[in-house]
Amino acid sequence: MFTSVKDIPSIVSNLRENFLSGVTKDKQHRIQQLKNLKKFLKEKEKEIVAAVYKDLRKHEVEILSGEIAPVIAEIEFMIKNLDKLSKTVTLKPQFAMNSVAKCTVRKEPKGVALIIGSWNYPIQLLLVPIVGAIAAGNCVLLKPSEVAANTSDLIGTLLPQYLDTRTLSVVQGDVTETTVLLEQQFDHIFYTGNGAVGKIVMAAASKNLTPVTLELGGKSPVIIAPDANIEVAASRIIWGKFYNAGQTCIAPDYILISNSQVDEFITASKKILEKRFGSDPQVSDSYCRVISERRFDAVKSFLDNLDKSKIVAGGQTDKKDLYIAPTIVCPIASDESGIMEEEIFGPILPIVPVEDIHESIRIVNSKNTPLALYIFTESKDTYEMILNNTQSGAAVINEVIMHAQELSLPFGGLGPSGMGSYHGPSSFETFSHNRSTMIKSTALEGAMEARYPPYNESKRILFDLLTLGLPEGFTAKVKAIFQAIGAAQNVLFSTKKTSKSQPIQI
Repeated sequence: MFTSVKDIPSIVSNLRENFLSGVTKDKQHRIQQLKNLKKFLKEKEKEIVAAVYKDLRKHEVEILSGEIAPVIAEIEFMIKNLDKLSKTVTLKPQFAMNSVAKCTVRKEPKGVALIIGSWNYPIQLLLVPIVGAIAAGNCVLLKPSEVAANTSDLIGTLLPQYLDTRTLSVVQGDVTETTVLLEQQFDHIFYTGNGAVGKIVMAAASKNLTPVTLELGGKSPVIIAPDANIEVAASRIIWGKFYNAGQTCIAPDYILISNSQVDEFITASKKILEKRFGSDPQVSDSYCRVISERRFDAVKSFLDNLDKSKIVAGGQTDKKDLYIAPTIVCPIASDESGIMEEEIFGPILPIVPVEDIHESIRIVNSKNTPLALYIFTESKDTYEMILNNTQSGAAVINEVIMHAQELSLPFGGLGPSGMGSYHGPSSFETFSHNRSTMIKSTALEGAMEARYPPYNESKRILFDLLTLGLPEGFTAKVKAIFQAIGAAQNVLFSTKKTSKSQPIQI
């Protein structure tokens, strides 16, 4: 059931009032909320699996591994490390006039955070961010994706039964409700989805100068070097590409491979596809479906616009079943219209034959910065050369998509593939404000006279020493020290009349 747009402003204002009450700053409250979230995932596992299956026809294994497990791992990390993450950090002063001050950085919550989830992983991409937001002490408003309607209803109905509704609210809806949400004042907005909507979110946030985290996507390439183990590369790429039917923001989008290796890779890939999904993947219970007719049409259009002779594996479709077979297309030009211009976000894998690694690098650099770059090689020199000459949100060697499961690594894009990061410590940092704090004694006020008007030559000498430091060279240093001693005597012990009689020399 969609939330009434009339209620949205009051929902946000209630969250803000409760944040200002200080309830979320209590670390025990945060830990209890995280434990309750874990309890929700454990106790309602069957309901979650059923809802996600209705939306995407995912196998239970993919739901448990790709939806529930990452959230639980993030929860356990935050509970274990909350004291360390939230600890005030003491820093050594760098400015001479602050040498006796105590300088600290307090880890404080930003306030009220809006988290907008995505439909392709409707549990993980909504609830992993909330873990960091809760751990950091924020109040949170969740907006599940209406495209995954069954999961959205489950979140809206069941999650508030486990979490403190003073500090968390769920708003369900589509474009209308989201538009009203974005008109409200938040202290951080976290959005996962496509770049077009990301621009809308960022534009709305700019009106209130609200910081944003944008987890977007793009065309994540795979570079297969001449020395790569083709069997292993094919096995891992096929798994990562067709996991969730290719509806993953970091799924391998296209392959760059030398002409001499193309046939070997295609042969290996066909064998792997049949082994994992059978001769007819449509009847396999391990193969996911496309989320909606709209997305089905968008993905199928890539095939419709291709020469059918380029379909070397798969290619079958069934709109009533929202089924698109695991498909490999080859050869594809690096600038081919449609399929090499947009993120595919579906089960189609283009192969782009190249002459060498240098051509692969040129192709990667000719497109928007990808969310991930995958490299298969046995040579450190090769992957270092590629890394040193490309950009990406993340880079993975001899593997695909698994970096997203590693909490020690920040996850995020660059430029068109996103901004900001999360997972593990980065999640806590994303939803925290580093509040610089300086504490000074009221003693030694006499030493502060050098900074107060009226200015004179003695004060200038002291300021030079305190702000610029000693000059280079032994003689110059000795001279500066003696000048500073004399200046200090004048500033500290001279009468006001004497001070005025020594105007600064310009």
